Amino acid sequence: MDAKSGTAGTITVDGKSVDMPVKGGSIGPQVVDISKLYAQTGMFTYDPGFTSTAACESKITYIDGDEGILLYRGYPIEQLAEQGDFLETCYLLLYGELPTAAQKADFDYRVTRHTMVHDQMHRFFQGFRRDAHPMAVMVASVGALSAFYHDSTDISDPQQRMIASMRMIAKMPTLAAMAYKYSVGQPFVYPKNDLDYTANFLRMCFAVPCEEYKVNPVLARALDRIFILHADHEQNASTSTVRLAGSSGANPFACIAAGIACLWGPAHGGANEAALKMLEEIGTPDRIPQFIARAKDKNDPFRLMGFGHRVYKNYDPRAKIMQKTTHDVLAELGIKDDPLLDVALELERIALSDEYFVEKKLYPNIDFYSGITLKAMGFPTSMFTVLFALARTVGWIAQWKEMIEDPSQKIGRPRQLYTGEPKRDYIPVAQRRA
Repeated sequence: MDAKSGTAGTITVDGKSVDMPVKGGSIGPQVVDISKLYAQTGMFTYDPGFTSTAACESKITYIDGDEGILLYRGYPIEQLAEQGDFLETCYLLLYGELPTAAQKADFDYRVTRHTMVHDQMHRFFQGFRRDAHPMAVMVASVGALSAFYHDSTDISDPQQRMIASMRMIAKMPTLAAMAYKYSVGQPFVYPKNDLDYTANFLRMCFAVPCEEYKVNPVLARALDRIFILHADHEQNASTSTVRLAGSSGANPFACIAAGIACLWGPAHGGANEAALKMLEEIGTPDRIPQFIARAKDKNDPFRLMGFGHRVYKNYDPRAKIMQKTTHDVLAELGIKDDPLLDVALELERIALSDEYFVEKKLYPNIDFYSGITLKAMGFPTSMFTVLFALARTVGWIAQWKEMIEDPSQKIGRPRQLYTGEPKRDYIPVAQRRA
């Protein structure tokens, strides 16, 4: 029955009416519980992509796409990104509350002292081709963690779940930096315990042994904010992949590797790279009008990448923060005459004022701004999705942990609408006709 009103929904199939419980969350749309639909009607529902189906109950993240709202454990993303830091957000997503000063100090200490990876991982990396895509390296290396850390793969043990969670949050920046260094042929740089999470990652990516590297605090703060904005996003494709893999009892490292593999898809984690490629295709600001015209032409397959969002029908709340972060980074680096950025800024101006874009709510999204920012920081496009995976790891872990601890959890088993051949008999090969 509905948690708020005690009502029930009625579904009528072939003239037969069946009552289905209606459940209400703390905020957001109510849901019709159809778990017993097959037992009572002999029918399944049909929902390609599960876009109208709630596959789980969660207390972690809430999105209202119509109003442009994103909450982590009830806290607006704007407040967390502007006032907090990434590890504080990690604690919140994992444990449900913001940490006290003592809790945060302890959490930061534990993460910092888990950043080293097993030294034999270096040999593992040497098995990859030099031109291997960093995401391919990440899928393999994260999955391989289960071969190095046998003492944290028993998902029935809360202590081991906690250790595995800490290890992945801590070691993901190290593995991501190693993937980058390997791709550019530079030696790995070990983490330093006297640096914070994001500054440590920047140093591991861009320092070289022959000279000292000083972390730019503006860039470190900007990247930390990017990590917060990407930390979780409800039941998206990669998060659902992690939950589905975890429902079978797979170890946490394998589940996160599955999430990384899903994120690698260009329709998911590769959107900022696609937006940047579009800007490169446009080339110069004077060519923007022709691409705008193509975007408006229903018969032209061209699409403006980095605009609009499948969930948000209003301005993506993350994009507002990302926009300011982008301009902060460009100002700090003194970048004024980059043709790519000139195109991006003019396209942004047009999209926010053009009646066509405003009417269709095709606002610049987070992918539009993050690609520009990461490029300005010095990251190649092949690393964009790796950084996304680094940030999203904590969300995946929080969702996986919540699923494991949910007593109603079952192994995932979506149904199908079968449209193949009906039953038929086997014919010996000699009797078959062409």
